[in-house]
Amino acid sequence: MSRPTQAIVVADDRSLEFREVYLNEIQPDEVLVEIQASGVCHTDLSCAGNLLPTPLGAVLGHEGAGTVIETGRDVSSVQPGDKVLLSFSHCEKCPQCASGHPAYCHDFNFRNFGGHRPDQSSAMLTADGKPVYSTFFGQSSFARYTLAHRSSCVKVPADTNLELFAPLGCGIQTGAGAVLNSLNVREGSSLAVFGVGSVGMAAVMAAKLRGAKTIIAIDLQPTRLELAKEMGATHGILGSDSNVLQQIREICPPNGVDFAVDCAGVPAVIRTMIDALGTRGRAATVGAPGLGKTVAVDISEHLTYGKEYIGCSEGDSLPAKFLPWMMEQQAAGKFPLEKLVTVYDVKDFKQAIADSKSGKALKPVLRWS
Repeated sequence: MSRPTQAIVVADDRSLEFREVYLNEIQPDEVLVEIQASGVCHTDLSCAGNLLPTPLGAVLGHEGAGTVIETGRDVSSVQPGDKVLLSFSHCEKCPQCASGHPAYCHDFNFRNFGGHRPDQSSAMLTADGKPVYSTFFGQSSFARYTLAHRSSCVKVPADTNLELFAPLGCGIQTGAGAVLNSLNVREGSSLAVFGVGSVGMAAVMAAKLRGAKTIIAIDLQPTRLELAKEMGATHGILGSDSNVLQQIREICPPNGVDFAVDCAGVPAVIRTMIDALGTRGRAATVGAPGLGKTVAVDISEHLTYGKEYIGCSEGDSLPAKFLPWMMEQQAAGKFPLEKLVTVYDVKDFKQAIADSKSGKALKPVLRWS
């Protein structure tokens, strides 16, 4: 056992609690990072609650940002002292990685939702030497120090505001990438965004960047709809209305929108989204409803109108290029990420989680001070 560190761990009752753990020896393809900020993503909460099956004793966190302390011998992309944003890990070798689509890496699910390190051990241990489930998304950044896979590390300038940009590693790039990469929303087209939490807000901002003419935000909270309009939405619809589909078709006659993205992961919402597509409309799901969930599709309508419904993981992005690009857009005033982020001291992580669940905070970020 080497370096001791504090970490937020999934306890036996599925709550999250502080514990002291120890980092195992660094592997050749790993980077030791001192975490300065960790975004709280809905996926973290789903995994803690076992909606997405996750073992007890897990150290979650997959929107980390910090400073490189040490590198393994096979790491050349970063060096000690570099500031990095952490994103999802990938094998760097399979056909999907080689073609620029690492979010669909053949090794992705293994590495990010239950795999071990290359030496088949955990990156973290308890005081008595028992392995702690770690390397979550290749990083497990709910820890003061962590061992991240080299593919997770994106080098950024030394003066980067890590608390602001930590969320780019998953949620923000997912929403923006769904619009820009997976859907490839066209200038002058129409888009409906179902669920405007931080992921949906990123989708709205990306649609405005792309020049979409009509951007419809759908959510259960009126305050989110107002913020979505500040971010670029042209219309807001309460998800609790009984005529959501009718309202969308009235805004985008004759039969619906060109594009749509689901950020809620609720089967009934996904069905409404598909129904809201116009002729040759294209929709994507980024919300995770849990395993085994299904949605019915009217096959004749799907066929007749040439609709498309696709999945979207991590915005189909290449983090090493996409994260710096989003930082550039924010600096130019075109991607106002600062309106989404609320920073909490890490000791107040339970309040951050409660505020996330209630909707008070769109994107909580934990400061490891």
